[in-house]
Amino acid sequence: MPSSIDLTGVWRLVASDGAHETKISIPGDVHSALQAAHLIPDPYIGRNENEVQWVSEANWTIERTFHLPSAEGDWYLDLTGLDTIATVRMNGEVVLKADNCFRRYRPCVTHALKPGDNTIRIHFQSSIAEGAARQDAQPFYIPYSAINSPIPNGNMLRKPQCHFGWDWNIALAPLGLYGAIALKRLEVARVEHITTTQTHGPEGVAVEVSVTLYGHADGVLPVSLSFGGENVTINASVTKGQTVVSHRFEVDQPKLWWPAGNGKQPLYPLEVETPYERHEQQIGLRHVELDTSKDEAGRRFALKVNGREIFCRGANWIPADALFSRTSREKTRALLQSAVDANMNMIRVWGGGFYEDDWFYEICDELGLMVWQDFQFACNLYPSTPDFLENVAEEVDYQVRRLMSHPSIVLWCGDNELVGALNWFEESRNNRDRYLVSYDRLNRTIEVAMKKAAPDAIWWPSSPAAGYLDYGDAWHADGSGDMHYWSVWHENKSFDAYRTVRPRFCSEFGFQSYTSLPVIKQFADAKDMNIASPVMELHQKNVGGNERIAGTTFRNFRFPRDFAGFVYLSQVQQALAIKTAVDFWRSLKPHCMGTLYWQLNDTWPVASWSSLDYGGRWKILHYFAQRFFQPVAVAAIPAEDGQEIALSVVNDNFNEVTVSISLSALDCAGHRRHLCAVDAMCGPDAAVKALTLPVADLRPGEILAWQFTASNGMGGKGHYVHGTYKALELELANLSMQVRPAPQGGFDIEVSAAGLALFVLVETDVSGRYSDNAFDLAAGETHQITFIPDDPLADAPEFRLYDLHACTAAG
Repeated sequence: MPSSIDLTGVWRLVASDGAHETKISIPGDVHSALQAAHLIPDPYIGRNENEVQWVSEANWTIERTFHLPSAEGDWYLDLTGLDTIATVRMNGEVVLKADNCFRRYRPCVTHALKPGDNTIRIHFQSSIAEGAARQDAQPFYIPYSAINSPIPNGNMLRKPQCHFGWDWNIALAPLGLYGAIALKRLEVARVEHITTTQTHGPEGVAVEVSVTLYGHADGVLPVSLSFGGENVTINASVTKGQTVVSHRFEVDQPKLWWPAGNGKQPLYPLEVETPYERHEQQIGLRHVELDTSKDEAGRRFALKVNGREIFCRGANWIPADALFSRTSREKTRALLQSAVDANMNMIRVWGGGFYEDDWFYEICDELGLMVWQDFQFACNLYPSTPDFLENVAEEVDYQVRRLMSHPSIVLWCGDNELVGALNWFEESRNNRDRYLVSYDRLNRTIEVAMKKAAPDAIWWPSSPAAGYLDYGDAWHADGSGDMHYWSVWHENKSFDAYRTVRPRFCSEFGFQSYTSLPVIKQFADAKDMNIASPVMELHQKNVGGNERIAGTTFRNFRFPRDFAGFVYLSQVQQALAIKTAVDFWRSLKPHCMGTLYWQLNDTWPVASWSSLDYGGRWKILHYFAQRFFQPVAVAAIPAEDGQEIALSVVNDNFNEVTVSISLSALDCAGHRRHLCAVDAMCGPDAAVKALTLPVADLRPGEILAWQFTASNGMGGKGHYVHGTYKALELELANLSMQVRPAPQGGFDIEVSAAGLALFVLVETDVSGRYSDNAFDLAAGETHQITFIPDDPLADAPEFRLYDLHACTAAG
């Protein structure tokens, strides 16, 4: 007789009122099942979001039958990713009432089983109705961000907060079952958790492996552990409830795990086996510290890995899709690979989404992507009633023990912007003490549960935060802790404002653009190709976002000729905004030790702050990021008085480099005038000023351009405009393009210019990756790039060319 029955697969989906019935694949979500059955349209297309709101307002039931030869023994259900308010019945008998999407549930179901065919039924209560009911039951009103969340009261539920809408997400309040579901027989005991802790010393690394077992009675269970070439079997004396078995493995001459760009990512297999189950994990050996020591500016915020300070280069991660069924391991790996390919070494798993699947962190382990892991609370206030806090403590305990052994996770953060949210609502402004105490109870519950599960892990109370128990304004104060700097976007300041702050670590900052034209074509018709059309406005979730994109565009550029030009220019200015910030903040190293822009990816096709389109295409920002996040980079930093331009060299490597820089001036026709050349030495983990150039050395209408090569083989080029791009009297570049099959697959594209071409973008409607894009060409220059389509093509697709002058020239 089997000891485990996998219950994933095809289930029956029924609306509680009986009006709709179809099949649903589990794991999966209700919206995707209804769309597959043609009961609703694709929510992402046109204005269909408005047509499917009834789905989240209804209650739904999924059910299936399974055959059990014998009901003898002790049986339990094993469920994860149950979203969210759900009642589970086995043969009509209630076996579980769940209300937390982030917990694992293992209810005993022995009493409800029978030999032969059994029926399992899961009833999902509308999150909207349940949120309202729980809000009414609170001792005082708990505000939520209505601007972000058009579906109310999501803060009442332990469910991804962006499911209720966000200023980049579709508002669907989806529901379903996203993880595992299986019926299992409890033999002597089951494995509840496997955790590891590491002790690094001069003689090597000691890895303590702890296996938490859960038993229903006294017994003996052999537990076999294998790690680092050593095998051991422990006959564990199991009692009713939890029993912990531990063993210490010594690793001589350990191969250390390093962040991407700083070394390799060796992983050691850990195997834990009992007579009834087998578990495997990959363990990376590394030691992480957070330096928050005092200095002349305030307090540092610098991560050390294996004793070396690491400048964190990266972006914020949001869920890979608004609907679970549209995600996959392959799609997520491609997004994370794009992060590494853009020279990132960190992502921040933001607090309004999910604790991701195990395989997500396994990919980060393999790629060397450090993970800043938020607990899943964002931009709202939350209850602090005993039942809510108990639920949170269970959530934190499970998630930390599940994930703590991943070498990629370097920091655990209590929440996203909950301290700031205390000032966002009339209720909390009028009675700050009440809501501050309520917040502190929640934050303390998270900290205590996290430290109990992983005493040695790094805890940071909130993001942004100036420090422990510091409830100050970390959006504008830059002396300590991590900062969220949003004044350029939300306060409509110029890009130069990025140079007025000196963050110790900026974990959020961003500027919006439109999603790329090929993506827009997937959800909008030709008649909708206008930023003020109802379809485009529905695919812009930030209040005032279109006006801000347009207003900033007009401050910096001439009016675009058409809709395609508007989309292109929005991405150019987004890239320039983030580049301005990153270039300056990296030049401050080691005062500043991290920049994580908002955001890496999109959950659906929408105007947003992302550098990757929905589906994974690289926007112009991502090509820029590949350059400005290069471990050795050169940037132009203007002086505060505007009279000089400094060339900064930053080196994030462990060895010193010599950088050869050639500076020239380009006129608006693309003719180059040599200015000077310099060799600059930059030590390991440092930033230096290579030279200072008087602005007066540039003639009217000229821009500063440079090329550089470093002694370690890195190199690049860039330009700087002193003033606005709209002031440049650019001339026609007469771009030409030749396309031919590439020897390695895909297509080689050679672009030539007769004049100055800035931000040359090659685009096609076919999904794929370019080896380079959004580059500059001077008069007479040619640049070859390669396009690799996602799916092989026999013939070259149609490519389009953009550059700054062509998109803004009159006539």
